[in-house]
Amino acid sequence: MPLQDELDRTDPEGAIAAAAKRCSNWGRWGADDVLGTLNFLTEDKRVEGARLVRRGVSFSLSQAFDTDGPQKGWRRRTNPVHTMTDTGTDAERGNQGFPHGIGGADDVIAMPLQCSTQWDGLGHIFDHGNAWNGRRAGDVVTSEGDLVTGIQTAAAHITGRGVLLDVGRAIGTDGELPDGFAITAEHLEATIAAQGGSARVGRGDLLCVRTGRLTRARRDIAEGRGWGDYAGGASPGLSFTTADWLHGSEIAGIATDTWGFEVRPNEFDVAFQPLHQVAIPNIGLFLGEMWDLDALAADCAADGVWDFFLTAAPLPVTGAVGSPVNPIAVK
Repeated sequence: MPLQDELDRTDPEGAIAAAAKRCSNWGRWGADDVLGTLNFLTEDKRVEGARLVRRGVSFSLSQAFDTDGPQKGWRRRTNPVHTMTDTGTDAERGNQGFPHGIGGADDVIAMPLQCSTQWDGLGHIFDHGNAWNGRRAGDVVTSEGDLVTGIQTAAAHITGRGVLLDVGRAIGTDGELPDGFAITAEHLEATIAAQGGSARVGRGDLLCVRTGRLTRARRDIAEGRGWGDYAGGASPGLSFTTADWLHGSEIAGIATDTWGFEVRPNEFDVAFQPLHQVAIPNIGLFLGEMWDLDALAADCAADGVWDFFLTAAPLPVTGAVGSPVNPIAVK
């Protein structure tokens, strides 16, 4: 496995191609596969996850979906717009047209599917025109959506054993990693060693990695500085060199408390999300972003237990390449 300081930062094309070849899962589950690494999340893994519920305490790992979110319009990503179509005022005035005094409220929301806590689907990123499992990108995602690996194909699968690696607490200062900090496989393994046996990571697990970046963003908001560049700017995150670790660990999915999952700025002189380019279309790995891991992390640190039952089903939006999610961790 190449170390971070061994990367040829001037050759992203070569490094991405080499990692894609080493880490490819194309054909592993057959030519028609649409689940990628979710194939590792078997019925036995779901039973294992369910058995981790002992106290019954639950944590939502989702940020809010509202107009005060972090989006600033990059790639036409905006914050949700929530509009009421029927209200209590309408009911009081009797203008809803219902009989015998019944009234109601209804609402609608308009938002990009990846504006807050979300999963990246397998149709979200391509590598040299190839989608997951070696399919042509244009045959997979058209103006009608993802015709093959739409996020609805994952709707029943993402529930099982969750593991939190609080790298911010184990490696960082005051529970946070600085922007631009590249988390290597060595950092992940050091965090597992520090947290103990319940932090082991293996086949079929749903891995959550806390950097502390959301904690810092919330402090900035509280002190009047707003979200800043939380969505799209500099951030700690996974190093490109973790591609082999992600592939070899055979995890089902990974989520972080950051906008982009991988370190920002990216590690090459000229690059844009190179780890995405390996992880999604070549490994077939589901990536979660902007998850809120702070309350869960505090509880895990208090009781020393870092694994839990996790359910994180995407909305089955037919043909979508990503989805909002409200992940629930139960301990």
